[in-house]
Amino acid sequence: MIRKILIALLIVFIAIQFFHPAKNISTMPNSNAISLHYAVSDSVQAVLKAACNDCHTNNTRYPWYNNIQPTTWYLAKHVKDGKRHLNFDEFYAYSFKKQAHKLDEVAKEIKKDGMPLTSYNLIHTDARLSVAQKNLLINWAENLSKEIKAKDTTALRK
Repeated sequence: MIRKILIALLIVFIAIQFFHPAKNISTMPNSNAISLHYAVSDSVQAVLKAACNDCHTNNTRYPWYNNIQPTTWYLAKHVKDGKRHLNFDEFYAYSFKKQAHKLDEVAKEIKKDGMPLTSYNLIHTDARLSVAQKNLLINWAENLSKEIKAKDTTALRK
């Protein structure tokens, strides 16, 4: 009986290898990307690329194990959820109020070590932020949030 169950599980495991969700890879540059509308220094951009962009842009660097189900579904869910909360490639499409709020959340999450996720840091060692990198991102997010809040009070957005 156990042998039949193991064989059935093996067949299911092999069968699910043929079903993959769409990958989060965009070939087109996005006109709403944060870096096209706001100052994002090379140092900030480098930290964002290493620690944030896989889940918070339209381009994910997929690890080798993404080709093995059910890992693919797990990663796709994480990326979809991350983009739902914040997508740097769609950032300028947000209202000024939402942009400022998202940047405030970025600073808050980094301060409390909520981002990057521990599960992400386990595999992606380059995403583990040093104190200096954390401070760099926090200062950038807080300063840009203030800039956007000032802009929001002086201009009307369609």
